[in-house]
Amino acid sequence: MNRHALVTGGGTGLGLAITRRLVADGLDVTIVGRREQVLIAAGEELNSTAGRPAVDHRVADVTDPDAVTALAASIGSPLDVLVHNAGGNPSLPSSTPAERAALWLETYRLNVVSVVLVNDALLPHLRRPGRIVAISSVAALRGAGAYGAAKAAVNAWVTGLAGELASEQVTVNAVAPGFIPETEFWEGRRTPELIEQRTARIPMGRSGTPEEVAALVAHLAAPDAGFTTGQVIGIHGGAVLARS
Repeated sequence: MNRHALVTGGGTGLGLAITRRLVADGLDVTIVGRREQVLIAAGEELNSTAGRPAVDHRVADVTDPDAVTALAASIGSPLDVLVHNAGGNPSLPSSTPAERAALWLETYRLNVVSVVLVNDALLPHLRRPGRIVAISSVAALRGAGAYGAAKAAVNAWVTGLAGELASEQVTVNAVAPGFIPETEFWEGRRTPELIEQRTARIPMGRSGTPEEVAALVAHLAAPDAGFTTGQVIGIHGGAVLARS
């Protein structure tokens, strides 16, 4: 029996790249998102490439408790891997105190509440040993307003949950990508000027690719990654250098 992963936000961007890599590694993957046609198209592409029915999908807003409860009830086979990829950086006004409060609350809801809801609902479906990987951001490591604060909360959640689940042989880690321009996150902002400006800050002198992020997630999701847990692993070309 193939190992089974679930990837939120699995129809586009990093989530699609992660799904593609997991399928290539032999896993079956359930992708979750709000846009059914996007999920269908992704599944058809990946199944055709794999030559097998490797990908199915569920439509759910992972910030909605009722939708997440229904999602969990719809999972027919046990899971081996949970990848919490869904999130976002909402473009909302923040000129007034009320607007600023709305922006911070929405950013937290998209990036933190979504992860906690899905994890709590699906943890009973996760076989032991199991793997949980959350997608964080370099923004959490160097500060960047509401989005950076929300991703920092994800990092703190990861370290706490890792301690709780270690005795059950479930690993919990975060992957913190840097500038990965070929994703929906940068859609509409991906100008040559922005790419040049962002790349100039990266010691390695280039941006990253979705495939590189997917490779790191695939490692952390693998059966032989059982001794790595509670870690926030940066993949950003040296944009933030570790200190002992």
